[in-house]
Amino acid sequence: MSGLRPGQARSWRFSGATACPLVPPSVAFSPHSTRPLLNPALSVSERSAPRSPKNEEQPDGLWDRQRNHFRVFDVDGTREAARQRALPVTADQPVPTRRLRPLCAPGYTGRKRGEVVRSRTTVLQAHTHQWLATFGNPGNGEYRVELRRAVTAIQSYLQAHHHPEECALLRLDGQYGTGAVIADLAGLSFVMRGKDYQILKRAEIQAHLKLPPDQHLTHPESGMVRALYDCPEQLLSKAGKRVRIIVATHPAGKTKSRIGVERDGIVYELFLTNLSQDGFTAADVVALYLHRGAFENA
Repeated sequence: MSGLRPGQARSWRFSGATACPLVPPSVAFSPHSTRPLLNPALSVSERSAPRSPKNEEQPDGLWDRQRNHFRVFDVDGTREAARQRALPVTADQPVPTRRLRPLCAPGYTGRKRGEVVRSRTTVLQAHTHQWLATFGNPGNGEYRVELRRAVTAIQSYLQAHHHPEECALLRLDGQYGTGAVIADLAGLSFVMRGKDYQILKRAEIQAHLKLPPDQHLTHPESGMVRALYDCPEQLLSKAGKRVRIIVATHPAGKTKSRIGVERDGIVYELFLTNLSQDGFTAADVVALYLHRGAFENA
């Protein structure tokens, strides 16, 4: 004990040991003792540690076929329905007040059961899974107002990270699939599902549908094969901008399709974008939209 410093003597006494845990000299000074044997946990951690430099940033994003760099932002409109039970109204009880009244209102419930609805718009950076913004409103909400707020949040993100606006690519669901919404996107690139199926009646679209499809796309999970017809430079409205319309078709199944419109045993789906054909093929655009599960959080 004479060789121990005061701090070392106290350390093993307070640990409950009855004797000092001395290392035998044959082990401590053995020339065959190696560092992995003395500290195996350290060697395991060193093998599992990344070999890249600490401050090296891994590039994220999406590159098109012309090597242009994009960062995908998912703008998703969701809704949640709430059930409300009947409240008794009698003279001997106070007037009932529902706690969800300021948060929910009657609206479109979709396939969900409920009497009142709350809508929400979320903005997600697809590559880093960062939530940039979320906006909620009772009832059906104000989706165009929330979309403009989402675009402002994306522009602030790009400015804070010193990214040009040309690299932003917005993915929008079918709630926004009209020509009027394009004016709210401030010129950013976009991919969205269209919901105005009156476009299919146009003569130029019908003429393109009579030709062989430009591409075919097979879904990796369901195995569904879609025939794709690429129709560039189309006007959605007289005062609107020209967009690229991609019509996807597949045979109708035994049950009614929840998305698209069915005509003569064929289901038609619409996809709208302003991406160039040289950078993104029709299959690239549809795959980018359909495979959103790869970057959406649960």
